[in-house]
Amino acid sequence: MSFENLKRNSDQLSKLLDAAQEGNGSSGEKKSYVDERIWKPTVDKAGNGYAVIRFLPAAEGNELPWVKYWDHGFKGPTGLWFIERSLTSIGQQCPVSEMNGKLWNSGVESDKALARERKRRLHYVSNIYVVSDPSAPQNEGKVFLYTFGKKIFDKIMDLMQPQFPGEDPVNPFDFWKGADFQLKIRNVEGYRNYDKSEFKSPEALKGGDETQLEAIYNTLYDLSEFTDPKNYKTYEELRTKLANVLGESVPRTTADTVALDNTAAPVVGKEVSSSMDDDDDDTMSYFAKLANEE
Repeated sequence: MSFENLKRNSDQLSKLLDAAQEGNGSSGEKKSYVDERIWKPTVDKAGNGYAVIRFLPAAEGNELPWVKYWDHGFKGPTGLWFIERSLTSIGQQCPVSEMNGKLWNSGVESDKALARERKRRLHYVSNIYVVSDPSAPQNEGKVFLYTFGKKIFDKIMDLMQPQFPGEDPVNPFDFWKGADFQLKIRNVEGYRNYDKSEFKSPEALKGGDETQLEAIYNTLYDLSEFTDPKNYKTYEELRTKLANVLGESVPRTTADTVALDNTAAPVVGKEVSSSMDDDDDDTMSYFAKLANEE
């Protein structure tokens, strides 16, 4: 979509809501996890941080301004780490989800604990414009990729689909009618907490200056790489790596898969979530750092 078409078709709230509802229903060499395109908020020694960002529209060739994927990150009894994107992200069977299904259905509490530890974690990725980053001012005025979790996505959904009378729906990804997002990070019981984060009142980015907006639009990153099958290991590759991490000749698998995500007790055959919601933007880099230190 060209910038001119984006301007003519800026009212895409219904399309975004439909895509979000639909989404809720339901490689090879070792890579470095340092990606200069990805913005990460900075926190102080107490674990607190603040920044103002603007979620940006879909780049040309991308249907939506966000993409989502799942990954697994855990340490096996061998001391090796398993840090990989889940094939469930692209609608394929995943050996880790199969293993988790068997563990959960064994009826043994220690197996359930392992399944929780090895659950898949949900991530969203969007293009953002950094409006203010007091701890890293060199990032201000630049476009980055931002990886975030379910809690922040829920805040986006609350803005697009408000629940209370008198609140008008807002598309936060819109250049002209969107709103800046105040990212407020607190350290709560050792974990990053985003509950205080909120959107400001809607206003045009850069005052609606089309020259500046077009320049920003032309620097957006393509999000399709996060769901491109070529960027995922095959089932057999993951199965072999899983066996090495677990110290088994053949990993335990089952046809009854359970995807352990983020809310209640798992149900066989359905994608469900556990109470341990993961909203840490740095999950992949965190596990990679630990793995590289050993």
